This record gives sequence, C-alpha cells and structure tokens, in this order.
Amino acid sequence: MTEALQSVVGVCHVEIVRGVDAEANARPDLLFEVPHGATLAHHFDDVCKDLRGQYSDGLRDFFFVNTDVGAPELAQAVAHGVVAAQPTRTAAIVRCLLPRTFIDCNRTIDRDTVAAASKPGEMTPGLPPWVVDAQDRELLLERYFAYREVVTAGFAEVCGGGGTALCVHTYAPRSIDVAVDEDIAAALQAAYAPDRIETWPLRAEVDLITHDSDGHEWADTELARRTAHAFEVAGFQAVRNDTYSLHPSTLAFEFAQQYPQQTLCFELRRDLLLPAFVPFVELHPDPQAVHRAAQPLVTAIREC
Repeated sequence: MTEALQSVVGVCHVEIVRGVDAEANARPDLLFEVPHGATLAHHFDDVCKDLRGQYSDGLRDFFFVNTDVGAPELAQAVAHGVVAAQPTRTAAIVRCLLPRTFIDCNRTIDRDTVAAASKPGEMTPGLPPWVVDAQDRELLLERYFAYREVVTAGFAEVCGGGGTALCVHTYAPRSIDVAVDEDIAAALQAAYAPDRIETWPLRAEVDLITHDSDGHEWADTELARRTAHAFEVAGFQAVRNDTYSLHPSTLAFEFAQQYPQQTLCFELRRDLLLPAFVPFVELHPDPQAVHRAAQPLVTAIREC
C-alpha cells in the first residue's frame, strides 16, 4: 500500500480490514470513504478548541443533525462482512474526523475558497459563512487538504488497481430545507419543532446516487443494480437519485468521473440505524440495526 493511505491525527482514521486468507501486504480491492465521519461530540469540540473565532453554541445543534450518524459503523460492518465471506479480500475504510460544520470534506474546495452561505435547497457550502477568522480558515483548509490527499490515495490504490469504492453516507429522516447562514441554529430549532417536523418530506430509506444532473450514469452499474435488489429483498425501500444526484461541487462526483463504473455513492436513512432519531444530541447506532442494513451491501458486493 502507499504510505499516503495512513491515518492522520485530527483529520482521518484509516482502517485496513483483511480476510484471514489475504496476503499480509495485499492491495485493498475495496474502499469505503466516509467523508462525514465526524459524528461524535468530541469531534466537534476537538476542532473548536483549535479555532480562534467566535462560534455560537447553536452550531453544535447544527452539527448533531447534519453529520452522518451511523455511516462509519455501517462501513465497518460491510467491510468485515465482505472479507469474512471472501477471506482473500482486503478492504480499506477512510473515516473523516473533521466536522462538516466547519469544513465539508465532500466538497471540491480550492485554496482561495472563501466562506459562503447557501440558500434553502442549495448544496451546503464547503466553507460555511461563520468561518471568518483568517487563521481558522487556514487551519481548516490545511486539514481539508490533508484529508483530500489521503482519500485521493485511497481511490488511486483501490480503483487504480481495478477495485471498487463506496462513498458511505446517512441522511436525516426528513428533507429539511433551510438556509445555511448565520441564523442556521434558530432555523433548525423551528424546523424540528413538534408541530412542524412532520410537514417536511420523508426521505427514502436508501438512495443510490448514480448519475449527475444531466442523467449521465457514473456509478458501477452492476453493483448499483445488485445493491438496489438486495436492499429490496431485505425489506428496505431503495430508490435512485431521489434526494440527490452527483453534484459537481462534490468530491464524490470528482472521483466518480475519474473512475467511471468503479464507484457507488449512497445515502441510508439515519433513523434505520438508531433506537430513535432525536435531534440536537449525540446519537449512537444500534449494532443490530447496523448489521441488518449492512447485509444487503455485503450480498451485493460479494456477487459482483
């Protein structure tokens, strides 16, 4: 493996999962990228301690409802399930540790990117509008590019060798469209109010993100077909490109273009991995629920 595919303190955690019959130094043929893998309170707090600017307490609420709870555990369960079934295989998991509340590691960001807001319905920004301190911006960008270097190495290692990469995401149960601006905390509190929450559209249980806004398919067609079928057999509702398509502002789109027919990006509804979805608090996936959701993916990957 390349030296670049290694954990970076405070940026990402890399786990290599080998089957019992895999060669000790085998190149991974399967990659799981979890770009919104900072899911715990300490991930948010650890970054906050390194920042100089003033950040409202409400951003913590935003963090808890806008991070991919359960995605890291799902990636691990699928990776371990695949190598258990196919013991000669090796998988790599790259879990980002940077909260997207401060910088989104599934966005294509340049060195000269400036903080910006987004309107309701738009893609959330790579660098949000509250990052105005110059030193904070530089620190976050340095960590973003450190993550990007690792994950780029992961795709090159796996997809460059003919393997497959999955971009693992979970999303909130309901599609809540609010502006990502300085009033985000108040807007979310209002959106999640008991008398309003059920007015927002309920999302599909599984959404496979396979094509761009023009309808061009970039994902591994056979893997996507098998994944949708396996989820449906297991009793999940599986759709394609219902909530999102591959957006040009995302790294997932960049990698899908670079490695056509070798990637699959998907969203799984967060409440399916939890005892209950409760906004604005740290949540922990239920292991049995994670196992149930992982099995269709294990089946689909094994059969490809």
